[in-house]
Amino acid sequence: MPKSLQELIQKLHEIFQDNNVNVDEVQELMESYRSNPKDWKQYAMFDKLRYTRNLVDEGNGKFNLIILCWGEGQGSSIHDHSNSHCFMKMLQGELKETLFDWPEKEGGDMTERSNRTLENNSVAYINDKIGLHRVENASHTEGSVSLHLYSPPFQTCKVFDQRTSHTTEAKMTFWSKYGERTPFETTASKENN
Repeated sequence: MPKSLQELIQKLHEIFQDNNVNVDEVQELMESYRSNPKDWKQYAMFDKLRYTRNLVDEGNGKFNLIILCWGEGQGSSIHDHSNSHCFMKMLQGELKETLFDWPEKEGGDMTERSNRTLENNSVAYINDKIGLHRVENASHTEGSVSLHLYSPPFQTCKVFDQRTSHTTEAKMTFWSKYGERTPFETTASKENN
């Protein structure tokens, strides 16, 4: 059991030495880490206007480990994961995850399959075969922090309009890298996870 975030990162590097991703092994490892704010607070940077994506580790090119900070009421669009594995561990607070089916054709409503509340230290997993999802902090009193692992890393994903199922491509950007704020972007970006 990893006793710190750094130990978790070290063990993830060991797991991802080869090209096969053992979903159960990664999920069990991430579940075994008990969230400790002392480990991750240097990466947990919030923005009043939108949730933030804060890069923690690039995983030798095999994965990205990112801390997302969700202010009160902030959430993502409905999105895919660009043929990657996506693991999401709650570090603080709660998040609501809503799963959607892939639209059969563009122009109709998105079909909501299920939703659940992810609580502290729980781990969720999704990939494109499972479907699409939206993640949101439903709390109006506290922020939430989640740790995401994407393998392989990706630079863009598709976001979906819930009413029309129309898709657009969104570029993945980082609000900070390794605890340092990245240069400010002048255009509003549609960040999704």
